[in-house]
Amino acid sequence: MPSSLNKKDFETLSRFRYQLRRYLRFSEEATRQSGITHLQYQLLLHIRGFPGREWATVSELAERLQAHHHGAVSLISRCEKLNLVKRQTGRNDRRSVEVHLTDKGNKILNDLVAQHREELLRMQGIFHVPGAHDLDTDD
Repeated sequence: MPSSLNKKDFETLSRFRYQLRRYLRFSEEATRQSGITHLQYQLLLHIRGFPGREWATVSELAERLQAHHHGAVSLISRCEKLNLVKRQTGRNDRRSVEVHLTDKGNKILNDLVAQHREELLRMQGIFHVPGAHDLDTDD
């Protein structure tokens, strides 16, 4: 199938991937300096950022992390050993497991989110979607 994208579209996609990788590398370094891994940070973020509540189930976290259920369970176990999260039997369904942040997990997350937000604000306007120039109506 022939591509309808031109050279500028490829340059835009390349620039987007480069900026995305720079952001991810920033995140990896920031989390490492805080004493956790980038996956542990993502887990904490998805717990606190889950819509409508301050906790999430193991299945919901696996989906948010795009991980297999057993992988999410292993990550949660490692975070539990570091006193970043705690598990609790489900309130509405006793078969489910709720994952909550501890005070320590909240503190680390708050510090990292502030750093990530600052970095995103610094990068504002850098990300452009290939082909989006077709949608511009400023002509």
